[in-house]
Amino acid sequence: MKELSFSVCGCGCRGTWLTDNVLTSLEDVTIVAVCDPYEDKAQDLADLIEKKGFARPQVFTEHEVMFDTVPTDAVLDATSWEAHVPVAVAAMRRGIAVAMEVGGAQSEEECRELIRVQTETGTPFMLMENCCYGKEELLATSLARNGKFGEIVYCQGAYAHDLRAEVAYGEKNRHYRIKHYSTRNGENYPTHEFGPIARLLHITRGNRMLKLSAFASKARGLHEYVQGREDLAHLKDFAFTQGDIVETLITCENGELIRIRLDTTLPRYYSREFTVRGTRGLYNQDANMVMIEGDGATEYFNTAETIKANINNADRYDDYLPAIWRDVDPEVLEKGHGGMDWFVFMAFVDALREGKPMPIDVYDATAWMCITYLSELSIKNGGTPVDVPDFTDGAWRDRAPVDVVEFPILNR
Repeated sequence: MKELSFSVCGCGCRGTWLTDNVLTSLEDVTIVAVCDPYEDKAQDLADLIEKKGFARPQVFTEHEVMFDTVPTDAVLDATSWEAHVPVAVAAMRRGIAVAMEVGGAQSEEECRELIRVQTETGTPFMLMENCCYGKEELLATSLARNGKFGEIVYCQGAYAHDLRAEVAYGEKNRHYRIKHYSTRNGENYPTHEFGPIARLLHITRGNRMLKLSAFASKARGLHEYVQGREDLAHLKDFAFTQGDIVETLITCENGELIRIRLDTTLPRYYSREFTVRGTRGLYNQDANMVMIEGDGATEYFNTAETIKANINNADRYDDYLPAIWRDVDPEVLEKGHGGMDWFVFMAFVDALREGKPMPIDVYDATAWMCITYLSELSIKNGGTPVDVPDFTDGAWRDRAPVDVVEFPILNR
């Protein structure tokens, strides 16, 4: 097996977690350098790697200096949202493969630069959207591929996660989110909910987004949260700009409607609310429910008894799970987000070693990430629909459909 050398750019919570739980567990992978603008964070990550029994990586505070100093096959780009693309571009120009963490794009120019540099250099690039490897998302996609839902008409998802403490204490903890919640208003983190939907609907691969409309509520959740907290007294009268709830509607070339929601600054439980609706049935993640006409359910699913009988019934369809989930090693489930982090990195490393196309490539990445700046524009203009750029320049019609994993085709 070919040994791969990695550098890690961004040594905050995400970069540290992935290094500790995934990168240091991958066979024939070495971490040769780490980088963060805050040197203490980079040193802490180097300490962690060394304590796990590996050679201590070199430490840097500037990514370009790191790239020019230490030869490396790939970089984990786990930087702040605004640094994702500049770091990826710098790496690709030096022939360093990029595993880029998720977030929204800041502008159309940023998206086009990412595509231009990747296509000019041919350097492997993958957006590390772990939710595309989630058990629930892959089950629903497999059922759709097997025609169980009939023709897909509508999908929805959410990034519903109470992040009030993370945002409000951003200055203290040197976390970038507070800057965005203080100056912007849009769907700032779209790919967890949108990526699996885009894959299911073949976005950029036989289908594309046409128009987007976004709407934001008032911003009151963070203001309420900081009241009475002495260590946040300096924010007591601060006017946060990010709406507490952002709803985005997207229309597609093939006629589907997509709805996604950002919901991070009000009290709530965590959910991605992944939902698929077709002419013959549905999948609902929160209820862990599959309902298919003629498949053990009444025709219209509209009685309380039918609904109750089908809550948490998804295990009935485990035969439709891809192999990575049918026979999952219990240890993998501990590797981050219920195993999703492990699977997305295994996919990146496998494609890099074998010279295969990346499962989530630069055209997928920019299509999903552009939702951020487009939603800001729509919200600013009162929800006016905006055109979604075709970053493939028409190639979406002929780009072969691809899934992040292979699904079983069953007749049952």
